[in-house]
Amino acid sequence: MSPIQPAAEVSPAHTEHTNRLASEKSPYLLQHAHNPVDWYSWGEEAFVKARRENKPIFLSVGYSTCHWCHVMAHESFENEETSAIMNREFVNIKVDREERPDVDRVYMTFVQATTGSGGWPMSVWLTPDLKPFVGGTYFPPADRYGQPGFKKVLERIAVAWKQDHEKIVDQSSKIISALRESQAAQSAASAKIDNQVFDKAHEQFARTFDEKEGGFGSAPKFPRPVALNFLSRFYARDPKSGTGKHALEMDLVTLRNMAAGGIHDHLGGGFHRYSVDRHWHVPHFEKMLYDQAQLTVAYLDAFQITQDRQYESVVRDSLDYVGRDMTSKNGGFFSAEDADSLFEHGKPEHGEGAFYIWTKKEIDGALGDAAEIFDFHYGVQPHGNAPEGSDPQDEFRERNILIERHPIAETAKHFKKSEEEIRQSLARSREKLLSIRAKRPRPHLDDKIISAWNGLMISAFARAAQALDEPRYLELATNAAKFIREHLYDESRKVLYRNYREGRSEIEGFADDYAFVIQGLIDLYEASFDVKWLKVAVELQATQDRLFFDEQNGGYFSTSEKESSVPLRMKDDNDSAEPAASSIAAINLLRLAQFRDDKQLEDRGRKTIDAFAPALSHFASAMPQMLVALDYSLGKSRQIVIAGKLDDPAAKTLLTEVQRHFLPNKILLVADGAEGQKYLGENNEAIRAMSIIDGKPAAYVCENFTCKAPVTDPKQLAELLSTR
Repeated sequence: MSPIQPAAEVSPAHTEHTNRLASEKSPYLLQHAHNPVDWYSWGEEAFVKARRENKPIFLSVGYSTCHWCHVMAHESFENEETSAIMNREFVNIKVDREERPDVDRVYMTFVQATTGSGGWPMSVWLTPDLKPFVGGTYFPPADRYGQPGFKKVLERIAVAWKQDHEKIVDQSSKIISALRESQAAQSAASAKIDNQVFDKAHEQFARTFDEKEGGFGSAPKFPRPVALNFLSRFYARDPKSGTGKHALEMDLVTLRNMAAGGIHDHLGGGFHRYSVDRHWHVPHFEKMLYDQAQLTVAYLDAFQITQDRQYESVVRDSLDYVGRDMTSKNGGFFSAEDADSLFEHGKPEHGEGAFYIWTKKEIDGALGDAAEIFDFHYGVQPHGNAPEGSDPQDEFRERNILIERHPIAETAKHFKKSEEEIRQSLARSREKLLSIRAKRPRPHLDDKIISAWNGLMISAFARAAQALDEPRYLELATNAAKFIREHLYDESRKVLYRNYREGRSEIEGFADDYAFVIQGLIDLYEASFDVKWLKVAVELQATQDRLFFDEQNGGYFSTSEKESSVPLRMKDDNDSAEPAASSIAAINLLRLAQFRDDKQLEDRGRKTIDAFAPALSHFASAMPQMLVALDYSLGKSRQIVIAGKLDDPAAKTLLTEVQRHFLPNKILLVADGAEGQKYLGENNEAIRAMSIIDGKPAAYVCENFTCKAPVTDPKQLAELLSTR
């Protein structure tokens, strides 16, 4: 948090300067279009200038909803004196990390390796041939926070470049060589992985688990859905074991506490980026699409495991938020909403969380007699409710971040009312406050439509459509898939593009774009049984393999060979806020191998997992999503086939029974005698032969397409699905 709360609008108020970024489409680059800095976007124009003038490059990487990016922009990039130094001594390049994750990834690796930490804004100085030699993150304008001032850093680097130019070039070449060797060593390393790696990962998560508040480690606390995915599947491996039960407890305690905390938007739905405290109370207020997508799936898994409606409620409010506020009229999903916003229309003052926080007076005035119940339940206090130590800049004095301070049952007991009366009162109050909040100035919306994040969101809507039998969610998933196919997919070349805003960008997709979209399309097939989505997934998988697969060592490079503007070709070996491309690709390959009965796809999936065996052996919990893929590869994969027309109520009943169960290692198919069954049966004789039994729709439960006797009764199907 910072005492300076600059604007997050795409067009800043001061427009006396205009630079090259004015012609860009990225909201982040456009935020800097009127800086006095002579910015370039990443590309040959900047590189040629740096080489011709023998100037170092200053590379600044961030994204449009990044709070500290706004701070550094306001303090330094809008400052005439600072900009003059930048323009005189450097070629200055701005990069939107969401548009160019490849550029971000390479130089973030350098910053983390040389400073021990990373983050955004990222500030890196490069030689004219793009090799890094100095790096950091946020620099204050003058010396403070234990960091040197940005102007001082600029001047020192400019002097060093002029005095020790050859030494710096030599040093930067050695740095890149060392990073390249490190990548090659990881790829060439070998290790054996077996079932023990799951226990190691469980132990690692257990050591850092916060038993009281949920989550892992202390403040700041991030959701990290990939960890929850692993825990739910570790539980499913042996639900009756002590470690299995403990894994589920870690998962559910975390999900419950996050849902009750201020990181969860109790009025509008969805989740903020992370919590600055260990209690999930005070969030960093930006909302990212990839968090909504992945957390929805984690809550959906919890609902299928427990059948507890509290998890379903969170799924619905998150998806309803995305459907209402993050969906374009053409069906694609927007990227993010900012943390900062105006306090009032027409006034310049900004604040982090201004859109979301409340004074007690505002709430009591809006709710009248119902305020007492609302205030008790959501922890509303006259002087504000931010816990001590979580508001160092005094931004939340007399303001409240809504949290579920007391459960429904406790609130009902306190007011001597039934739980249903309390639920209805709170629902009416939330609706009133939401309508008031809607009149406030909204945070800046980053309306880029990113292929990878849309793939994650398609998965969330498609899986929720299945588990909750919600046609509206299926429609949203389908519309987004159509958007990608129409606007971000070149049918003639079978290639994806990274993002869309006022037209398709020229940046071709990266490995994660392919992996996440393919996953979304497989999930969409299992929700709609429209075989065209499976066909597109197979097409995209072939392209991903051609462009990114490491034939020698396995796994997927983030970039294709033809991308020459980054000095290092890397493979992600960490599942963090977003899963690594290889982790999702491995599961996709194994699932598609089942659908298509394709041994080559299966072998590639296993080779991808094996490529990360050294990383898993060294620190298993760093790649929890890859452990999900490993579990899929080692476990008994089930194929569940519903034979019959889905408009037949009996077939729908069988399908509903399947969706009720948490079955992470299954694929779901329909044999309806139409095009879909024909496509699925091209390589698989078993599917070609599946049909209704005695005139009734039937369910076939198979392992490696060796099937048990088909059943027509949902109760019999439930028994089959419950048998391990």
